[in-house]
Amino acid sequence: MEFDIKTTWDSLPVNHDPVKVKFSPGSGGMTLEVFAPFFNDPPSPASPAGHPFPGLWDYEVVESFFLNSKTEQYLEVEFCPHGQHLVLLLSGRGNAFTEGLSLTFEATISGNKWKGKALIPWGYFPPDVDKMNSYAIHGSGDGRTYEALYPIPRDELTENQAPNL
Repeated sequence: MEFDIKTTWDSLPVNHDPVKVKFSPGSGGMTLEVFAPFFNDPPSPASPAGHPFPGLWDYEVVESFFLNSKTEQYLEVEFCPHGQHLVLLLSGRGNAFTEGLSLTFEATISGNKWKGKALIPWGYFPPDVDKMNSYAIHGSGDGRTYEALYPIPRDELTENQAPNL
């Protein structure tokens, strides 16, 4: 399955080629591939490629969430164009009980584009996943941009609402 992230978190169109996220079965897990514009903003985290990096959400990332909506357990995976990743297992919004799990992830930057490929072990997923969303995040300060595959509809936004991934 392949998806294009064409909107910001609040349902506005993105002003660049959409980020593509592709999911397929792999050997012992799910293969997740990313094809995205490369903004290099913010620059690379101070960590070697191929390793987990806490706080990766503060950098340029593409991330996916896989939720069991009955138990509120979910898997969050984050990927950076510079090769770092972060895997979190959570129970309830923001309550991580496992962080920094390892996985196979490779990323390549070519000009103003990047691509990445990861194998997420089946054992990382909570049972009975029934919801998924993917996000692309880049930029610094006031230029920070949050893009969503399934955004909040404009008519459901509240005054002064900010992204809450």
